[in-house]
Amino acid sequence: MTSLKTMMATLLAGSLVATAGLAHAAPSGKGFTFDPAQMQQRVEKRVDQALSGTDATAEQKKKIADILGNSFKDMRPLHDQRVENRKAMTDALQAPTIDPARIEALRADRMKIADESSKRFTKALTEASNVLTVQQRQAFFKNWSAGQERHGKRG
Repeated sequence: MTSLKTMMATLLAGSLVATAGLAHAAPSGKGFTFDPAQMQQRVEKRVDQALSGTDATAEQKKKIADILGNSFKDMRPLHDQRVENRKAMTDALQAPTIDPARIEALRADRMKIADESSKRFTKALTEASNVLTVQQRQAFFKNWSAGQERHGKRG
């Protein structure tokens, strides 16, 4: 059975992936633009890898990829808020006069954004888990966590 520690690491890593890894390809004038099709392809590939060696059907894999892909799309505004918050924090810390109240407000906002992201991704993982059998679910989380570690993304 998947341990609570493994599940939490997966949730945290997934949350980071979701909020930090949503900007892909297609450079625009202000960095990168979000490409939903490219993100969906990446999600499908990761789901396929996480369920390799199981008896998961193509239909199950598609449902899970759709659930996770939709959660990443939903979290895109949170990613944008994180970027804005990080810039505001940098500006506040480099200002000629340090405003502790402003810095605390930015820190609290950052935690709120992280919490919203974690809630959305946890909901997606719960929905995805309900698509799988117990054995498939255990293999999925084991393989998903291993994939996170291989890519240097740890909770």
